[in-house]
Amino acid sequence: MPIRVLIVEDSPVMQRLLADLISRAQDLEVVGVAADPYEARELVKSLKPDVLTLDVEMPRMDGITFLERLMRLRPMPVVMVSSLTERDAEASMRALELGAVDVIAKPRAPDGQALAEFGVSIAEKLRVAARAALGRIDGRVAADRNAAVRTLEGPADRRQLEGQLIAIGASTGGTEAVREILQRMPRETPPIVIVQHMPEMFTRMFAKRLDDQCRLAVCEAVDRQRLEAGHAYVAPGNWHLCVRRAGKAFEARIEQTEPVNRHRPSVDVLFESVAAGVAGGATAVVLTGMGSDGAGGLRKVKAAGGYTLAQDEESCVVFGMPKVAIETGCVDRVAAPAGIAEGIMHRINEWSAN
Repeated sequence: MPIRVLIVEDSPVMQRLLADLISRAQDLEVVGVAADPYEARELVKSLKPDVLTLDVEMPRMDGITFLERLMRLRPMPVVMVSSLTERDAEASMRALELGAVDVIAKPRAPDGQALAEFGVSIAEKLRVAARAALGRIDGRVAADRNAAVRTLEGPADRRQLEGQLIAIGASTGGTEAVREILQRMPRETPPIVIVQHMPEMFTRMFAKRLDDQCRLAVCEAVDRQRLEAGHAYVAPGNWHLCVRRAGKAFEARIEQTEPVNRHRPSVDVLFESVAAGVAGGATAVVLTGMGSDGAGGLRKVKAAGGYTLAQDEESCVVFGMPKVAIETGCVDRVAAPAGIAEGIMHRINEWSAN
């Protein structure tokens, strides 16, 4: 049976566009269109869709307020469809915290290629969302509201961190997994570089939210930026992030070469650069997401003497990328985000003691 999709969007033009593009996929069926959250609420009850697309800015009630109520009263998979504006990007980050499975940017250009790529992308995100482990999202959100996060301990002397670097790759469901890990990291942590599959502007807002919520200083990476201990750097959307050695330290390189595994930024591109530049001082982590991005690069990190971790199936929203990584036989530890944070710090302290 096809996946039943409800579109929640106030713009008639965007309604028609979404309906047309989604309906082109044989395994997706648009069962209804709602112009505002109140109409959506009634259609969710009567049509019982498998997944819905949700706009951020709408009349009568904004999409974030509706999502919060929906996830509290009738949890279901949601893909946010957002404009590439700072305001909508920030709202979309809040939506992911509230339990939305993923976010996609509305096409900026009306040309055929851009619309075709958008159609392929939203269809894939809807398929993933429909199969996502929603109970883990809902449970995670509830737990996060009540749990106090314990900060782990790092080496007393930052000079012991020299030569170490942590690389993290994530996709669907990854924003919250990354946050769970970084919130446990002390300031005495080697530089952390992050690839989260996400459009440009959204990565900037993602970095900003992490910076507000973590002890580490978090920013979107800039080309030739020196990577410092106690800091985390998020790859900008639509750009690959690489790490290069600069004397005894490391620097970020931002490149717009071809997508890898259909992604830019790509986890494999980051991990391969880390394997080459950091070698045994590297720790690589693969988190929740669909596909195989990161598995090949993680294998190279392991071969270079680095330490590798992957998120376990029980805590993943989508057990795709970690599953493929684990199947390589090159993963040292499999755990939930809290356990991954502990594994990272154990590796840092072990390395620093030698």
